[in-house]
Amino acid sequence: MHVSSLWGNYSEGSLGTEALEWIDFLADCGFGVWQVLPFCLPDEFNSPYKSFSAFSLNPNLIDLVSLQNAGLITAAELREAEQKTPFSCEFDRLSKERMTLLSKAAERFGESSELNEFFEAHKQTAEFCRFMALRESNGNTPWTEWTVYTPNEKALRTWRFTQYIFFLQWSHIKEYANRRGISIIGDVPIYVAYDSADVFSNPSQFQLDKDKKPTLVAGVPPDYFCEDGQLWGNPLYDWKAMKSDGYSWWKERMSFMCELFDGVRIDHFRGIESYYAIPATDKTAKNGKWKKGPGMALIRALKSVCGDKLLIAEDLGDITNEVRKLVKDSGFPGMRVLQFGFLGDENSPHLPHNYDNGCVAYTGTHDNNTLLGYVWELDEFTRRRVLSYCGYAASDWDRSYDAILRTMFASHAGLLILPVQDLLLYGSDTRFNVPGQSTGNWAYRLTREQLKTVDRAKFREWNRMYGRG
Repeated sequence: MHVSSLWGNYSEGSLGTEALEWIDFLADCGFGVWQVLPFCLPDEFNSPYKSFSAFSLNPNLIDLVSLQNAGLITAAELREAEQKTPFSCEFDRLSKERMTLLSKAAERFGESSELNEFFEAHKQTAEFCRFMALRESNGNTPWTEWTVYTPNEKALRTWRFTQYIFFLQWSHIKEYANRRGISIIGDVPIYVAYDSADVFSNPSQFQLDKDKKPTLVAGVPPDYFCEDGQLWGNPLYDWKAMKSDGYSWWKERMSFMCELFDGVRIDHFRGIESYYAIPATDKTAKNGKWKKGPGMALIRALKSVCGDKLLIAEDLGDITNEVRKLVKDSGFPGMRVLQFGFLGDENSPHLPHNYDNGCVAYTGTHDNNTLLGYVWELDEFTRRRVLSYCGYAASDWDRSYDAILRTMFASHAGLLILPVQDLLLYGSDTRFNVPGQSTGNWAYRLTREQLKTVDRAKFREWNRMYGRG
């Protein structure tokens, strides 16, 4: 569950007391891990997998009540920020109002030695703030169109304030979670956006032409989710250039992630073994080609900065023997997803009887339907196969979900992750993301009242019984 899905009164979940309540809920259920989505600033479609910087922190997640308590926003300003609906993120309103409010808070905060020390220790986040202030100076156009290279001072102050405050608030949340026995797993998108501080500041690290335009872009070939494949459009890394400086950019990135989290999921891990390169002028991902990635050389570089932190390899999609070998050689646990298990035969690695202790199992990820939506939309033959596999023989299959969840709990998977919608047994109307669909994603939120309907004792007993938590 991403922080944005938390309940609260200000258009999106935040790093306030609601996050502490959520951690209390997890501890009471016997869970030991909370997995979130990337914290970076999301794109214009609200996706956190494409951002202006891999080192950014999303200002919309800042807790406003804490700012009001600190005298940085007024009670009237806080009232004006109250949401219209508690059930979904109000992205349009946030894009129009939130940074204006945070700018007022930044003016009242001013500067501090602690803020300056934060940016001395986080150079890439400082560069992100400068990048956003330069965008403001250039009418928020892409960096390829800039003519002004003096940052807007007000914007620079605001961005520096938001990054520092986010870090402080999150540090408090993480410390509380760890005290309560909860580890937090973050998420690292493998690629960055072309219009980003990452590419602007480090063009030699990417596959760009003499005019600094991408020659090839990222994506994945046609698959279960999308018959045309997914054309992500991100610029591709110049792995040869990165190797020459010891993968310093990647090491700095992972060091930042390990400062924020107790573990990290590396999205699209297979791109480290081989990456899918699509001509930059193509309109779909059909004509891409696989090219060799950095492999174990990068893995060793990441391990050198992450130490004993849990690193999860998202090894889903078009997986080859070479990718399987890289996952094994890395020592990172791979991912298994129940909903993929019934696309093949009994040898599918995504079926629970094939899970080993070195994997992380999911009923579904943020890209899947909810468990209820999945079972509801199956054809009758596959639905019966799923229920029979999970030992559920009754005809009223809409009561089968405990049997499915218990099958996952009883598996040999070393770690089990459940989307919050599957704790609540909610349908496809609460699905978080549909890959390849540009609108209607990322907005799901739950309420405090909804969370009260979860049978905590049941999950507490299952976690005890199966040695989880």
